[in-house]
Amino acid sequence: MGGGKAPPQIAELAEELGGALAKEGWIVLSGGRDAGVMAAVSRGAFQAGGVVVGVLPDRDLTRASPHLTIPIRTGLGEGRNIVNILSSDVVVALPGQAGTLSEIDLGLQNHKPMMLVGWDDLPAALDGQSLESLQTVAEVVARIRALLPTLDL
Repeated sequence: MGGGKAPPQIAELAEELGGALAKEGWIVLSGGRDAGVMAAVSRGAFQAGGVVVGVLPDRDLTRASPHLTIPIRTGLGEGRNIVNILSSDVVVALPGQAGTLSEIDLGLQNHKPMMLVGWDDLPAALDGQSLESLQTVAEVVARIRALLPTLDL
């Protein structure tokens, strides 16, 4: 999860993350758009040969990432965030705005393992919540590997 607009360093981090997740054989799910973190993580996963699912807010594929293996057209607008969260075994959130914060909140409410990566400053409302702040993609991958045996999949 992450912003629809991403500065270059966050886009690079998202692309690296997508590639690393795909190399592990894990399905990468995002908001599906061809912008920001969604586009970068999809591109990284696709280029690494992974399966990339994009849960789109509308039914229009013209704004979808060309790197999606499976585009899901919802027509739900931002309501598709709950589909993203409930369909995920683990949620990794890169910096974003209100939509990303809503996904983090939905993940916490639904007791999803929640990891943040690339955040310089966490919003004050997240202080004390059950989420992990990690610094690198390697840390994210290692943490997911450790979590997988404990998840009810």
